[in-house]
Amino acid sequence: MIRCICVDDEAYASSLLKAYIDKVPFLEFVGSTTSPIEALGWVSENRADLVFLDIQMPELTGLQFLKLAGNKCKVILTTAYPEYALEGYEHDVVDYLLKPIAFDRFLKAVQKAQAILQPIVGIAVSSASTPPTVQNSHAEYMFVKGESKNKFLRINYADILYIEGLKNYVSLYLPQQRVVTYQTLRDLEEQLPQPPFYRVHKSYIISIDKVSMVDGHTLYIQDKQIPIGETFREGFFKLIREKDAT
Repeated sequence: MIRCICVDDEAYASSLLKAYIDKVPFLEFVGSTTSPIEALGWVSENRADLVFLDIQMPELTGLQFLKLAGNKCKVILTTAYPEYALEGYEHDVVDYLLKPIAFDRFLKAVQKAQAILQPIVGIAVSSASTPPTVQNSHAEYMFVKGESKNKFLRINYADILYIEGLKNYVSLYLPQQRVVTYQTLRDLEEQLPQPPFYRVHKSYIISIDKVSMVDGHTLYIQDKQIPIGETFREGFFKLIREKDAT
């Protein structure tokens, strides 16, 4: 895991970054502060690997922070002022995020950080080495890659409620657990038995056996409401009708 801190004098900016960090399985949110001096203390105590750093701060500027921190951590600059980008790169920052920060741009930046900080271990899996998902011949379960090298988690198909995709990551929702793994939703869809699994949206695959109710273009699994995408509706309702007829 890459331990992250946010240094920004705007509470909204820090809360947004925390929400983004919480979505990425190889990142761990350690804390946020409005004080660059406090953040320097955290870095010197080896409490952070990656710092999201605003440039314009009251006690120290972000560029002054970079000079004092040296090589003790990696830094992604966050600012509303693009004119600081060149000077930031001269200090060997990982990336430069311009506010307001979109999640896809954030993800690109942290993937750069992962490549630097976790060149060997991590959740990224080379397609030439270990495949991201391994199935057994009886199609009762699969193994998905965990958050560290050579760690795999067994997932029973019968336990999967639904699966949510986000870029190159998927979240598998089980009755008492959420498992996040590095894999695309499309690749996972090809490996899941159909039925009971069916893709109902560009971001969701569901287990038809776990659906408690369908209301219009929304289906319900436990307390989760999942939209049925327009391109998937015809096939989904055909499946529902076939289930009803059996």
